[in-house]
Amino acid sequence: MNILIPVASGIEAAAKREIERMGLGHAPAVRGRIELEGGWETVARLNVFLRAGERVLLEIGRIRAETFDELFDGTQALPWEEYLSAHTKILIDGKSFKSKLAAIKAAGGVVKKAIVSRLKEKLRVATLDESGERAVVGVSIFEDVATLTLDTSGDGLHKRGYRVLSYDAPLRETTAAAIIEDSFYRREKAFSDPFCGSGTLPIEAALYARGIAPGKSRTFDFERWKCTPKGAIARAKEEAVASEFHGEIAPIYASDLSPRAVSIAKEHAKRANVLKDIRFTAGDMRNFSAQERCGVLISNPPYGERMEAGEDLFPLYRDFAHMVKRLPDWSAYVISAYEGCERAFGRPDKRRILYNANLKCSLLAFFGKKPKNPRI
Repeated sequence: MNILIPVASGIEAAAKREIERMGLGHAPAVRGRIELEGGWETVARLNVFLRAGERVLLEIGRIRAETFDELFDGTQALPWEEYLSAHTKILIDGKSFKSKLAAIKAAGGVVKKAIVSRLKEKLRVATLDESGERAVVGVSIFEDVATLTLDTSGDGLHKRGYRVLSYDAPLRETTAAAIIEDSFYRREKAFSDPFCGSGTLPIEAALYARGIAPGKSRTFDFERWKCTPKGAIARAKEEAVASEFHGEIAPIYASDLSPRAVSIAKEHAKRANVLKDIRFTAGDMRNFSAQERCGVLISNPPYGERMEAGEDLFPLYRDFAHMVKRLPDWSAYVISAYEGCERAFGRPDKRRILYNANLKCSLLAFFGKKPKNPRI
């Protein structure tokens, strides 16, 4: 099967490295999707283990479609009965770019009508009651070529299950995981987030350090499909449990000026089963210090939705930069939409563009001194 993994802009490299580390080979990224081939075992492992990918999609077919008739005929010709039953609840998710079929809602209706027609014929039924398992059919039309997919994940892979309480402008779990994957962080190094908010970055760091698969405790849509081999997801979750690290890891520090934020972050860490690995404190980031000589600081300081309109952020960022400079052997990664961030910190060693909550952000990386111990 051809498998497609949508990834957010700017974090493709992290997801590709994850896939290679899983032993699935080199996978190219095309228009925000990583493509690879595999069977149901691969689908299960990707859903359970991927930290940076957004979903795991099965490509059912690609159709040249400049008209609704071409879209209907091409969709109807695909083997939907191999995946869907007479009881499947079929949902449509669509988008169109640089194509004659720009009315994506109408195009989605045509696709569903064609699938229903095919299923009635092949399954020999008069109606489809849609009372059973969910299947989200993706309709992505680019330059008059429609790619039709089935979403094996259901809920997005960023929904790990631990973040249940709301706090202002949280960083998406998959984005946090990708930043950690791309950083110098390893379990032998200390970690800090002095603007922890609801705790996403330190929790993702702890999951990474412990080798805890983010999808270990959740369910996926494909588990209920008639075509899924029994035991595929169970074997993936057994592998996840066996690969966890139970030894000692370096301290993970998480703090925030807001006691409410720290309370929420603690609850999320508890739900993620990593509370014991994170040292939470409520306090000003200006007072942060660590006994560990080498470490990695990754933080998403306030900007946009978190701040009052017109509030001057420069003093905060200037003081944050001064604090980081007191840690010369630490590497620091700062993600922010604040335009004055680089002015406060100075020229970074590396700069990348990411998106958080639909805001264009810069990820600035400042590398510390290379540690003498190669394990750190």
